[in-house]
Amino acid sequence: MEFGLFLEFPRPPEGDHHDAFTQSFRLVQEAEDLGVASVWLAEYHFNMERVLASPVTIATAIAAKTSVMRIGTAVYCLPLGHPIRVAEEMATLDHISDGRAELGVGRGTFPNVHEGFNVSFEESRSRFDEFLEVLVTAWTQETFSFHGEHYSCEELTVTPRPYQQPHPPITIGVTSAESFPIVGALGHPLIVNPSRVFTLDELAGPIAAYRKAWRDAGHPGAGKVGLRVPVYVNEDAERAYREPMESAMHSVTRLGERVGSYADRTGTTGDWGEQSRRILGMEYDDWLRDKVVYGTPAGVAERLAGLEETLGLDQCIYEINFGNLMPDELQTASLRLFNKQVLPELLG
Repeated sequence: MEFGLFLEFPRPPEGDHHDAFTQSFRLVQEAEDLGVASVWLAEYHFNMERVLASPVTIATAIAAKTSVMRIGTAVYCLPLGHPIRVAEEMATLDHISDGRAELGVGRGTFPNVHEGFNVSFEESRSRFDEFLEVLVTAWTQETFSFHGEHYSCEELTVTPRPYQQPHPPITIGVTSAESFPIVGALGHPLIVNPSRVFTLDELAGPIAAYRKAWRDAGHPGAGKVGLRVPVYVNEDAERAYREPMESAMHSVTRLGERVGSYADRTGTTGDWGEQSRRILGMEYDDWLRDKVVYGTPAGVAERLAGLEETLGLDQCIYEINFGNLMPDELQTASLRLFNKQVLPELLG
């Protein structure tokens, strides 16, 4: 199983936006020094708690500061931008990083983000599909034309051409059961964030649907499944339980209330009202059992090995500051323990 670090570039509880960049870039350097294989960047807008509004810009800075780790987006919200611009910027990043770029894409979860860019949330699925088609075509054909419902171009040649051939790996982020077979049929790897809809153990069925759709579409192999999951490691079991509690429950409340605020919106998938009630009804111990992987190095290794086996995971993207309230020193200590004590057990 591959392992990578997920970052949100949050503002520290007692800091400002500049502190968010300083602290997060320091974590990136720590990860590079520890031999972390990849770092994955979220995309957030209109959010005072996080500063990751421009993931490609930050990825480019990371490429300049590092030399080994791969650099991915998880996820880049396609309907908010333009496919030609993204094709150019990601190909540029691919060259600057000497072929270390990965593009994780999604259509975006929450309606207010689309509205802020004057993009209809109800059109997000069709925009996403068309955007992805234009993007891949721009990277694989020297000159091309496209005429769709949302995007149109005539005889364009996009430069630079990607460093990786035929282009940087494209992974699709999913949060709902309906998306798994869609991504499988398209033949792309996926990254699942289970926080809104699933418990970790409930992912087996949707992942099976993804792999079946992959096979039915005639794609070679079995696909690739990545899991984004919060992880916290401490050698003392009581501290591993207690230290991330406030931050985790802050995230639970924030997520549950936000999901509930869109319960009556059209264009969403699933019952957001019920999802909100389920999230807000969970206690910390429920979250520990069903949503995160916290514990001693041995306990975390055992839990991740079990998820790899039962879900057939190919990738784990671990989040070390779930809820964005973890002190910097605890994030660093957890990251070090994970890479020095947990990974050796998992990688054998």
